[in-house]
This record gives sequence, C-alpha cells and structure tokens, in this order.
Amino acid sequence: MASSSGNDDDLTIPRAAINKMIKETLPNVRVANDARELVVNCCTEFIHLISSEANEICNKSDKKTISPEHVINALESLGFASYITEVKDVLQECKTVALKRRKASSRLENLGIPEEELLRQQQELFAKARQQQAELAQQEWLQMQQAAQQAQMAAASASMTQQASSSQDEDDEDDM
Repeated sequence: MASSSGNDDDLTIPRAAINKMIKETLPNVRVANDARELVVNCCTEFIHLISSEANEICNKSDKKTISPEHVINALESLGFASYITEVKDVLQECKTVALKRRKASSRLENLGIPEEELLRQQQELFAKARQQQAELAQQEWLQMQQAAQQAQMAAASASMTQQASSSQDEDDEDDM
C-alpha cells in the first residue's frame, strides 16, 4: 500500500480479528506470523480499494453517504463481480440483525400498555414493597420488645429468688 501520508499505516484491521478468522477458517493449519501480517495488509488494502471506488461512485451520483449499492457497484467495476451474491447475502443478514435489535429495543413500546399505566403499576409495586418492609420492621421491633420483656422478667425472677434465699439465710441465722 504505497501512500504519501503516514496516517494510512495506522489504518489496519485488528490482528486479533484476523487471527480469529484464520483459526475459524483453517482450524487445523498453522499460519506463520509473517503470513498473518500479509493477510492483515491484504485485507486493509482490499478495504481501502473498495471504499475508495465506492466513494467515487457515491460522488458521481451526487450523494454524501456511501450506501451498500455503492459498495456493490464498486465490487463490480473493480472486477470482483463473483463476490456480489455473497455480499448481498451478508447485507441481508446485517439488515435482519439490525431489525431484531430495533424490535428488542422497542419491546416496551410493543407491550400495548400506555406509559401512564406502566408508571401507575410501578408505583403500586413500590408501595407494596414499602408496606412489606414496614411490616417486617414492625415484626422485628415486636420481637425485640418481647425479648426485652422476657429478659426483664428473668432478671426480676432472679432478683426475687436471690432476695428469697437471702431472707431465708437471715431467718436461719436468727434461729441459731
């Protein structure tokens, strides 16, 4: 890729992506590092060639955005017509995936429930959760109160037992 600007050297496909493609395409083949680098450079050059041609086609048709049709026309004009069928299949796949993403993101809108109703339901759920939390807190407080009362009763009982045994001891001493 002969170029006068130094910035083109930075425009390459990530090596990890190329390595993954090579491993998926040729799982049982070892590929030397310099061969991997060559594949990266070839891919980068191919993309540059196609995008430049697509840009020229786009400019000739007085458009500002390169469309898939411009890329397909670029492939044909550069002699890569044999790729067009596969490119169109991939394009259709991409459109299908994009459509699924859009449908998934608008799932809330497709529920058929107005936003006000959803907000009301949410508020009801929050109120119910607050009520349950308050009931739990009250139960915990009652349990602590019962435990404190039991502790007081146990202490009072122990105190009375101790007083009773002290007075018994005093009575025994008086008898002597």
